Amino acid sequence: MVVFPNAKINLGLNVIEKRSDGFHNIETVFYPINLCDILEIVKSQNNESALFNSGIIINSNTNNNLCIKALNLIKKYFSLPEVDIFLHKNIPFGAGLGGGSSDAAKVLSVLNLMFCLNIGDEKLMHYAAELGSDCAFFIKNKPQQASGRGEIMSDIDVDLSGYYFVLAKPNIFVNTADAYTAIKPQKPEIRISEIISLPVEKWKYLLKNDFEDVIFKIFPQIKALKEKFYSCGAVYASMSGSGSSVYGFFDRAVDVSDFEKDCFVFTEHL
Repeated sequence: MVVFPNAKINLGLNVIEKRSDGFHNIETVFYPINLCDILEIVKSQNNESALFNSGIIINSNTNNNLCIKALNLIKKYFSLPEVDIFLHKNIPFGAGLGGGSSDAAKVLSVLNLMFCLNIGDEKLMHYAAELGSDCAFFIKNKPQQASGRGEIMSDIDVDLSGYYFVLAKPNIFVNTADAYTAIKPQKPEIRISEIISLPVEKWKYLLKNDFEDVIFKIFPQIKALKEKFYSCGAVYASMSGSGSSVYGFFDRAVDVSDFEKDCFVFTEHL
């Protein structure tokens, strides 16, 4: 079975407080985009499961890969035959786009369908949340207002139809754990859900990503990239997650060559 795990962006991100378990409570809106990996799962002809990687190469221990962790999690509760997972990576790492989380969520969903496990969406979300804070979002995969670690979600209406979306990821890797260590949690003056209900043209002055203050000091290139979005006419621009990707919404088609120098670029008409 072949599926296409997609990325997400964060519309605003407030880091509110550090929790007793070491994680942080956040407030954000997850929004899916059509930048996708390619994932195929087939029954293995061997006596053990395996992960095969192409595209952007994963330079880490296979056992630490979220796809394998998702497979092993399901195996704790269900008897499954061995499988081969073929993952072609298009979504950049260290970009704030949730690519690994999306891959893991799709592994859960595909195994559920392939082997008729009859796991409902709520249970799949529970399993996904064990793998990562934003994994559960990719089970729903539609705009969600998120809180807690990112696993507490509710539907939210966000209309971005008609906008031209541009995403640029510079050749910079941001470690999420390090970003959280450096940030100073604070409660926002205005909730993101209130800001999202306003016209997009007003987001520039109200919708913030708390990680920008930290990351821009470490990587001024990312700050310059966001400024370029606005100089090119973006209605709204922001870093996604803890970075390093930056995105913008435009009310007209834009020449992406302005962003292609030293950057991975993705664009779509919403």
